[in-house]
Amino acid sequence: MVQRHGVRAFPERLESELSKPDVLVVAKLWPPMMEALHGAFLVHDRIHQTDPAALAAVAPRIRAMAASGESKVPRELIAQLPALEIISVFGVGYDGVDVAAARERGIHVTHTPDVLTDDVADLALGLVLAVARRIPQADQYVRQGHWPEGPAPLARKVSGARLGVVGLGRIGQAIAQRAEAFGMAVAYTARHEKVGCAYPYHPTPAALAAAVDFLVVITPGGAQTRKLIDTEVLTALGPQGFLVNVARGSVVDQAALVEALQAGRIAGAGLDVFEDEPDVPLALRAMDNVVLTPHIGSATWQTRRAMADLAFGNLQAHFAGQPLLTPVPQTA
Repeated sequence: MVQRHGVRAFPERLESELSKPDVLVVAKLWPPMMEALHGAFLVHDRIHQTDPAALAAVAPRIRAMAASGESKVPRELIAQLPALEIISVFGVGYDGVDVAAARERGIHVTHTPDVLTDDVADLALGLVLAVARRIPQADQYVRQGHWPEGPAPLARKVSGARLGVVGLGRIGQAIAQRAEAFGMAVAYTARHEKVGCAYPYHPTPAALAAAVDFLVVITPGGAQTRKLIDTEVLTALGPQGFLVNVARGSVVDQAALVEALQAGRIAGAGLDVFEDEPDVPLALRAMDNVVLTPHIGSATWQTRRAMADLAFGNLQAHFAGQPLLTPVPQTA
């Protein structure tokens, strides 16, 4: 039987496949996750992008969707799948999924919280250290043979500095705990003040930025936080302040950030996420006071394994008629 993009050219199914639910994969997923999906489901891999005719042929059979944290799952795509029951997101963020459209149809949405908290928090502190102590630049200083010419330029001390967290959820709290181990004074901003939280609260990102040396962004993405870190916030952070973003690229006004860095209105930035990934502006790539990483917040073998187990486990639980492991709050 001829196959096309993971789907048979004819809609008939082999007898061995009749018991397997159909799942539409809408992102390039980690290979072990894909292997698990192929073992339990009839997988249609990104045919919504590569072969709309093939999608139309199998759409009435699609009961599940497997997505990543960066996937776009708009209302229009959901509407094409009349049998869709669950969207399992391989990631903690799900701002690309139209959860309202899913909820209207009674479609479950799940994600993978908690298991990546440590990795993202570790990277956030790593970026703080890297941009302040100029670790990448020091590495290049040695590699390019400049050390015999004299010592590398002095950098900025981290221990004892003031760190502000934009968004004090699970990962934000883990970042704060790590910062405390460096003797840093921690403060935060969020939509609401956290009851019982010992850290000082600031009502706006601008107010927080004005009070800290390092501003770490870890708030969810989506329309409510789009360009939350804007010119006002960056100006408040000031010429001695550093921005670190491990949230979503959409949360920072990237054009305003480039302008602030070029004008010296902030001291530097450590960025793991960008506005139009994987495209990063040349202006950012050319700056010596910016540390850039390619969205690697959860990119360790241990955490990706745990994410895959959880994302796949949510699908297994659903089709076994069991409670979902980690539904998103809006559809729990």
